[in-house]
Amino acid sequence: MAHGYTGKILRVDLTEGKISIEEPDEKLYRSCLGGSALALHYLLRELKPGADPLGPENLLVFAPSILNGTPAPGCSRFTVAAKSPLTGGFGEAEAGGWWGPELKLAGFDAIIFTGRAPRPVYLFVHDGDASLRDAASIWGKDTGEAQAAIRHELGDERIRVAQIGPAGEKLVRYACVLNELKHSNGRTGMGAVMGSKNLRAIAVRGTQKPNLFDPERVEEVRKQIRANYHQTPGDMHDLGTSGGVPFLDSRGILPTRNFRQGSFEAARQISGQTMADTILTNRGTCYACYIACKREVKTGEPYNVDPIYGGPEYETIASLGSLCGVGDLAAIAKGNELCNRYGLDTISVGTTIAFAMEAFEAGYLSPADTDGIDLRFGNADAMLKMIEMIAQRRGIGDLLAEGALRAARKMGNGAEALVLHCKGQEFPMHEPRGKRSLAIGYALSPTGACHMEADHDTDFETPGGPGFDAVEPLGITEPVSALDMGPAKMRLFYNAQQIWNLYNCIGLCDFVGTPIGPMTLSMLVDYTSAVTGWNTSLYELLKVGERSQNMARLFNIREGFTAADDNLPPRMFQPLENGALKGVAIDREAFEAARRLYYEMAGWDPETGVPTRGKLAELDLLWAV
Repeated sequence: MAHGYTGKILRVDLTEGKISIEEPDEKLYRSCLGGSALALHYLLRELKPGADPLGPENLLVFAPSILNGTPAPGCSRFTVAAKSPLTGGFGEAEAGGWWGPELKLAGFDAIIFTGRAPRPVYLFVHDGDASLRDAASIWGKDTGEAQAAIRHELGDERIRVAQIGPAGEKLVRYACVLNELKHSNGRTGMGAVMGSKNLRAIAVRGTQKPNLFDPERVEEVRKQIRANYHQTPGDMHDLGTSGGVPFLDSRGILPTRNFRQGSFEAARQISGQTMADTILTNRGTCYACYIACKREVKTGEPYNVDPIYGGPEYETIASLGSLCGVGDLAAIAKGNELCNRYGLDTISVGTTIAFAMEAFEAGYLSPADTDGIDLRFGNADAMLKMIEMIAQRRGIGDLLAEGALRAARKMGNGAEALVLHCKGQEFPMHEPRGKRSLAIGYALSPTGACHMEADHDTDFETPGGPGFDAVEPLGITEPVSALDMGPAKMRLFYNAQQIWNLYNCIGLCDFVGTPIGPMTLSMLVDYTSAVTGWNTSLYELLKVGERSQNMARLFNIREGFTAADDNLPPRMFQPLENGALKGVAIDREAFEAARRLYYEMAGWDPETGVPTRGKLAELDLLWAV
């Protein structure tokens, strides 16, 4: 009997309107666990190289994990994956919330979509059954209206809805997928892939209970986590992820004005503490989680923010705030609401708007290009107007909806030098010049610039800190400066990266898993065994993460990516203009040496970055070549 998974994967042929169920054997679940590895298994086997990301041939996978729906906090995250319309390579995005566990409780481990529906549809999944339904009445509506309409039509307010908004319908290349209006599979444009398939939403209702191998042991681990959840740094419960804004500003690593600066004069005005003191109405959460790091905010005139769309997390605070020079917290909250109404990735939209602001000030864009909008840093109203224009593909928004890199290339005359991206995906809100492992993480990430490749350097600077508790089982005990890029840093980064890769496969939230949260690696192994009945180990689990990493590498190689794409934009090799790290830049030779060393550690050819035959044989991936 299967434990921790249902043994059933749903397949939906949108072109033909056909739905079927496949039942993989246990080997697939054990080698992938779920999430990104499971999605890559199908993408590599079934998607032809060179496929159009916005064509019917693209494969779209929704993949929870073996732990989704189990009682411990943090086990709610699921992956949405496809070929990315933003980068042209592997696209994936994770989200927490309630949808992933609900799919498991409805009897399925994943959903694979192929083809393109001839007209707008949504999928309804309910306790082992699934059907396609007409979505014409909700096409064009914002996410709040659409969710309410789906629940009304199906007659159940407890139905969980993962959906796109108007931005996904209009194929904005960084449109996202949302569940419960505020939990976002944000990056790489998975919402545009849904839109290209005429798939507006996936509504799920499940009443089955998870099948656990050792329920008593599962409960013991849950209680152990519950007793220590207060250990999350920065007081995630009270202040959320934006509680760290003043710390980042003091270190000179708060991205400001399109990464020209590392300190923002209004940092405290947009911090988690200010949010708690002013506009916070509730601390939202995910399935079975008591950390409750999510924010729900409400403001009055002139912005009128509705708390059903949640509130801005750190990435949004910085991308729509300091990066655009905007110090008005209410305006940032309104920007967050608009992104969730329309279905936009707040990271890419903020970084793209910041690029456009710098391009406007530098003369690449004129008022005639912006419909008369004074698109300068600090103009909160201009930032909000750009979000709407991008989502609607109206005016300059149509160009910016293509992503910052494509927009800059169309502008020409050197505008590309102003774009902060890797592989075409815009930078998240963490400064590689002050956290050097991010320089390698951004450059090597298969999805483009991504801050979720590994834990960040500042957690490993102090001996005895929580970061070292996390990596001690991997044999790492020595502190390393955040500004270091030598062998010690690469060893730390490479090993920590395997933990993060594992989390994206097993569906564990980084704020519950070590080093940020209270679930240690040994507890995770114990919990996985209690859920599944497998005689597993930390070695086996980390190998799943490494397998996922190499599958993503192979996917990109077959799509034409080379070692030349593992690079950073020019600004990272230029000095910061202000803050505690004023004058600091990344040394290009040091970066290239670190990249080569990483290739060697990973078992990749040091010149080309291609995984060696020996590495692929070790990971049982020769089939994927």
